[in-house]
Amino acid sequence: MTTPQPHHDGSVGYVPQQEPTLGETVDVFVRVPAGADVRQVHVRTTGDGEPHFRAATVDRAEGDVLWWRAEVEARNPVSNYRFLLSGRHGPRWLTAAGVADHDVPDHGDFKLVTHAAPPAWARDAVIYQIFPDRFARSAAADDRPLPDWAIPCDWDTPVIGRGPETPYQFYGGDLDGITERLDHLDRLGVNTVYLTPIFPARSNHRYDAASFDRVDPLLGGDAALARLAEAVRARGWRLLGDITSNHTGDGHDWFASASSDVRAPERGLYYFDESSGSYESWNGVKSLPKLNWSSADLRRRFATAEDAALRRWLRPPYGLSGWRVDVANMTGRRGVDAYTHEVAALLRSVVVGERPDALLMAEHGHDHTGDLDRDGWHGTMNYVGFTDPIWSWLRHGDQPVPNFLGTPGGVPRRDAEAVLATMGAYRSLVSWRSYVHSWQLLGSHDSARIRTVVGDAARQEVAAGLLATMPGTPMIFAGDELGLTGTNGESSRTPMPWRRPGSWDAATFATYRSLIALRRAEPALRHGGLRWLHHDPDTLVFLREAPAGSVLVLARRAPGTPVRLTGLPAAGNVYGGASALRPGPDGVSTLSGDGPTFQVWRLW
Repeated sequence: MTTPQPHHDGSVGYVPQQEPTLGETVDVFVRVPAGADVRQVHVRTTGDGEPHFRAATVDRAEGDVLWWRAEVEARNPVSNYRFLLSGRHGPRWLTAAGVADHDVPDHGDFKLVTHAAPPAWARDAVIYQIFPDRFARSAAADDRPLPDWAIPCDWDTPVIGRGPETPYQFYGGDLDGITERLDHLDRLGVNTVYLTPIFPARSNHRYDAASFDRVDPLLGGDAALARLAEAVRARGWRLLGDITSNHTGDGHDWFASASSDVRAPERGLYYFDESSGSYESWNGVKSLPKLNWSSADLRRRFATAEDAALRRWLRPPYGLSGWRVDVANMTGRRGVDAYTHEVAALLRSVVVGERPDALLMAEHGHDHTGDLDRDGWHGTMNYVGFTDPIWSWLRHGDQPVPNFLGTPGGVPRRDAEAVLATMGAYRSLVSWRSYVHSWQLLGSHDSARIRTVVGDAARQEVAAGLLATMPGTPMIFAGDELGLTGTNGESSRTPMPWRRPGSWDAATFATYRSLIALRRAEPALRHGGLRWLHHDPDTLVFLREAPAGSVLVLARRAPGTPVRLTGLPAAGNVYGGASALRPGPDGVSTLSGDGPTFQVWRLW
C-alpha cells in the first residue's frame, strides 16, 4: 500500500471553472489526506512573471480528507500556479509533476488557460481512423480508370510493408465503401470518423496532395464525400479531415507552376535555392516540397481566401467538423524561420471562424509540449505521452518493436514506474485542457499495430482498457478492433477483411465494443480527474474522479501479488467480470493478483 499524497489536477473537481476568462479569479482545490503531513497550504502564482503567494483555507472535510481552497487570478492567457505544502518535516511543492521536497522549475506548474476552449463535443468523442484505400471498396470502384502510378491489388493481396512499391499498391477503397460499412462503426460504438487525406495525389496514402480543391476521383469525388458526410451526420456523428500544412506533393498545381517558371507567383509558396534550382522538402523526400509560411500568398490560398481549402470543406454539403493537421510539428519551421505558432493561430482562427464548433488537431510524433496551450492547436496525437509508454509496458518477446520515429533499438521494455514517469513528464508540461483534448492512441496508419506490439488478445485488452479509461480522447485505427497485425506503419495499412470474417478476432471486437460502451456510460471516464493509487512493475491502479461519481481501474500485464488499498468505499464491478469490492474489517480492499487482466469498478 502506498502512502497517500496531496493531489490536484485541472479537472472539474479541482477547478470548477473550466473556461476562465482573462482577469477572472477562480477557486482551485487541493485534496489532502490524513497522514500527508500538511498543516498549511499556500498557492503561488506568477502573474506577469512575478511570484505571489496567497494562503489557502480549509473548505471542507470528507472523512479523513481535508479539501483546501485557494484563489488564482487568470492574469495572463496562460497563468501558472502551484501549491506550497507546509508540515512538520518542512515545505514541499505540489505541481503538475507531483510532490517534491526540493525546488522545481515553473514549467511543471498547473495552468489556467483563457484562450477559447476546444469544442465541447470533443471530450465525449471516440475517434475511428480510416485509411480510405484500405477500408472498403464500393462496386463503383471497378469502373474507374487507374493512374499510371498505381499497382492494382486484389483486396486480399498482402501489403508490402517496406520497399519501392509500398506507396503505390492500390486496393481501391473509396468513400462510398466507407458509407456502406458505417453499421460496423455503429456496432463498435464510435461517434467520430477521421479520414486520412482524400485529395488527389500520386500515392495510396495521399499525403502528397496534387490539389486541395477537389476530392480524388478515385475515391468517388466531391459527391461521394457529400454522401458520406450526410450518412455520418444522420447517425449524429462527426467527420474529420486530414490536411498537410507542411508540404504539398510535387504534382500539386502550385508546385508545377513554381518549378516551371522562376517568375511565377507560386514560386514564393516554397523554398527554392535559386542558384541550383533545388528546393526544400519534407525530410529530403523530393516528392513532398515544403511550404514557405512567410508567404502572405500561401496564407491566403491555404487558409484565408473565401474558397481556401481549410474553409470550403467545413461548409455544406461536406460539413467537416475539423481537421487533423499532418506534420504540424514541422509546419513553419525551417532554419531561422519560426512561424509554427503564428500559423497554428491563423489556422485556428480561420477554422473556428468558419465553424465555431470545429476541432483543430496537430500531429506530433515527439515532444509536443511547447506547441500547445496557445491560441492554435486544440490538442495533439499523444504518441510520446501515451502510445510509447503503453507499448513499452505491454510489449512482448525479444524481437525489436519499431518505435514510431525509428529510434535505434526500437521500443524498450519498461516497468510501470518508468511508464508513469514518462506519462507524467509530458502531462505536467501542458494544461489539463490540452491533455484531455489530445488524442490518446495505441497505434495509427504510421505505426505498428497494437496486436503485434503486445502479442496476444489478453494484453491487447489491457491496452484497450487503458485507452478507454484514461483521460484524453481515444482514437482507434480501423482494424485494431479485429486484432489485425502489422510491424510498421506501411504493413499496418491492412485492408479490412470483410470477405474473410473467419480471420477476425470476434472476442477482441467484443472487448472494444464493451470498453467503448463503458466509457460512454461513465461520466468520470470522460470528464473526471486522474489520481494514481498504486503501481508495481506489472500493475497500474488509478481513480477517475468526478462530481457525478468515481471509477476505480486495475490494469495488470502479468499475475502478481494482490493489491491492498485502504480508504476505498464499496464498489461494484462494471468491467472485467470481478466481484464487487468491499473493505474488510481492517478497512482494506483487495484487488485480484490475476493477470493479464483489466477490471473496472464504480465506487458506491
